[in-house]
Amino acid sequence: MPGTLAIVGRPNVGKSALFNRIAGRRIAIVHDMAGVTRDRVTAEVEWQGRPFTLVDTGGIGLVPGEKSTDVIAAATVDQVNVAIEAADAIIFVVNVQEGIVPLDLEVAQHLRQSGKPTLLAVNKSDNNLLAENAVEFSQLGFEQIFPVSALHDRGTDSMILEGLSHLPLETPSTEESSPAAEPLKLAFVGRPNVGKSSIINALTQSDRVIVSDIPGTTRDAVDVPFTIETDGRQQECLLIDTAGMRKKSRVKDTLEYFSVTRTAAAIERCDIAVLVIDAETGIVEQDKKIADLITRNHRACIVVINKWDLTTEAVKAARRDEIEHRRKKDRHRDDREKRLTTLGEFGQWVQDQLFFLDYAPVIFTSAVEGFQLDRLLEAIRYVDDQWRQRIPTPLINRALQDIIDQRQPPNKTGKRFKLYYAVQLEGSPPAFTLFVNAPHVCSDQYELYVTRQLRSAFGFEGCPIRLFVKERPKSIEPVRRNS
Repeated sequence: MPGTLAIVGRPNVGKSALFNRIAGRRIAIVHDMAGVTRDRVTAEVEWQGRPFTLVDTGGIGLVPGEKSTDVIAAATVDQVNVAIEAADAIIFVVNVQEGIVPLDLEVAQHLRQSGKPTLLAVNKSDNNLLAENAVEFSQLGFEQIFPVSALHDRGTDSMILEGLSHLPLETPSTEESSPAAEPLKLAFVGRPNVGKSSIINALTQSDRVIVSDIPGTTRDAVDVPFTIETDGRQQECLLIDTAGMRKKSRVKDTLEYFSVTRTAAAIERCDIAVLVIDAETGIVEQDKKIADLITRNHRACIVVINKWDLTTEAVKAARRDEIEHRRKKDRHRDDREKRLTTLGEFGQWVQDQLFFLDYAPVIFTSAVEGFQLDRLLEAIRYVDDQWRQRIPTPLINRALQDIIDQRQPPNKTGKRFKLYYAVQLEGSPPAFTLFVNAPHVCSDQYELYVTRQLRSAFGFEGCPIRLFVKERPKSIEPVRRNS
């Protein structure tokens, strides 16, 4: 197992900027406003051939033992303490341009009590003059002081090399091990405060990500390793908790813009997008826009109706009334509007509302009560199998030939649409190339008909199907030899 380096410090000293600099890519959100990072953000990093785990943490804005009415601030400190406990070594970040402040002294005392090896990173040492001022931080009581600049990439090499010396060495395995399979990436997306973080905490049975009733609690896209075990099979997964996505017109500041951008990037890199919807508010316009973003990125999808516990009593009452009306055969009741009283009926209503995502299974859950979370895990495993499904080429061609014979596309010329050959492409999502005689007559509506028939024949539940209709390549004429 590779070791772990945790980056710790008070708010707004440049921890996330240093994290991104060491990781070599923009993962954590960097902003001038203090307290941007809240959850623990991790990255697998390799430095001069040595792999390790790097952890970015929220700023410690409370003195140890201090109580706060700010739920998020208190939860952020809890997350930092977990990171310190799990780390092999600590990078304690301070700001040379502000000097030592009282909170730096409190954080230093807290880190000394942890007993973990600590490297003092005096950040924002953007030039030699500022770097010389790093010596004043020796009064914090740490021997290893490194003037660094995350912005200008100064001093990080020597600091990381020293940090690696405190990490455990990996013991080389004598047996030849096959390369580890890529984990299944699951992005939990939705509007703010629909319960995405609560579901992840319930699945992992931990407080891995911060949960509160305040919309916008999550800012970064947080990767949480997780193992699904169903029917004796284990599946390594990466749960991606994301920031809630509001309407563009309501995104007022750059911080929220960056959060939403991270969420969109999480949808792009995931295998399965879990669209979380609030059962109390139902499906609104923004839910449909997020669903459209999922379809445009051709991601597999599972729709989760969360907070079902808050509607259970109302649904039960409606069900009792419906049974009573049917028993009495009430002729004066208006039956033009369909009444939804069972999970099956609600599920069908959800698919009707998200008609362009009607291939996605619908699961009703309660993160608080754990209701149907096992069903969600089963759905994830099933959709993953569909996502990776490969259909034999002869079977594809027979099925497509039957589909086209059953219904020809409209063609003004009257020429019959003919399929020569079809093949499934490598990778995911499921994609097929069709070689035909007249690609131009294959409209979007006809492609939709073909994909629905393919889904009926082979499943692909939860997965988009892509079709590439092409003209059959012309045969190459033989080159004549000169006599």
